Amino acid sequence: MKKSSLLILVVLVLVSSTFSLGSCSSKGTQKGGNGKELSGTIALSGAFALYPLAVKWAAEFEKMYPDVTIDLSAGGAGKGITDVLAGQVDLGMVSRDLKAAEVHQGALAIAVAKDAVVPTINAHNPVYKELLAKGLSIEAAKGLWVTGSVKTWGQVVGSANAAKVDVYTRSDACGAAETFAKWMGKKQEDLKGTGVFGDPGVAQQLAKDPNGIGFNNIGYAYDDKTHKLNPGLAIAPIDVNGNGKLDENEKFYGNKDQLIKAIAEGKYPSPPARYLYLVAKGKPTNPIVIAFLKFILGKGQKYNIPAGYIALNNKKL
Repeated sequence: MKKSSLLILVVLVLVSSTFSLGSCSSKGTQKGGNGKELSGTIALSGAFALYPLAVKWAAEFEKMYPDVTIDLSAGGAGKGITDVLAGQVDLGMVSRDLKAAEVHQGALAIAVAKDAVVPTINAHNPVYKELLAKGLSIEAAKGLWVTGSVKTWGQVVGSANAAKVDVYTRSDACGAAETFAKWMGKKQEDLKGTGVFGDPGVAQQLAKDPNGIGFNNIGYAYDDKTHKLNPGLAIAPIDVNGNGKLDENEKFYGNKDQLIKAIAEGKYPSPPARYLYLVAKGKPTNPIVIAFLKFILGKGQKYNIPAGYIALNNKKL
């Protein structure tokens, strides 16, 4: 009687343990492209522009693969390139086209989204009404950031306003500055102005300087939740066709959704609209990296627009 009871107890314990282990191992776990369950950690660093979207992608991917951890850090496109080529991270977040020297070192870029850099000013800019009527011409932009010949807001809009312009650029090697400079036919190192680190830094500086002008990725000019301009900021609209006035089809800065639509339709110039990339050193071989990239270029594209970015079209994919 005692032996039978003991045997039943042992069987119950074994069945219970088996059920428990089976439940744990199957909890939300999926298999990678090679048929094996994914586990481990990968790291990404780089562009401020891509960071918010990469955070969303990583969170969704980790839900699919609970044993995977994705470490993310922002620091500028230059840091992303440096880190990935040095083997410090698996993927670099880069918001500009690769340079020939980087490709020569093995950098491989995969386009994952599209966004834009916009000229940003303080919401209480002294000539804001004139800017909304005339727009910022590429000639005025060159005078501000390239030659330094434009020193007052009156010169920007063609009026007698003598308020001095405080010009800001980026102090870190970044895709935003490179892309904005490319719009003017230049490189980041050609840009004049007070250097400020990072997208958040430029936005914060402009929010407290009524005479300031700089540039930001749209993700830092607009609020992620409301899609309205961040407090204290405004956009200096670009006079795309250079006719000295802001035409109706050039007025698309009221909220992030309007601007995203304009970028997708090609109404906003490219540059400073641009593709965003994840960069690997050579063809990826890490199963987690491969699965993450496949996710981003597949199901992950549905998160682009809600996060304030443009999804890639089928041809680009």
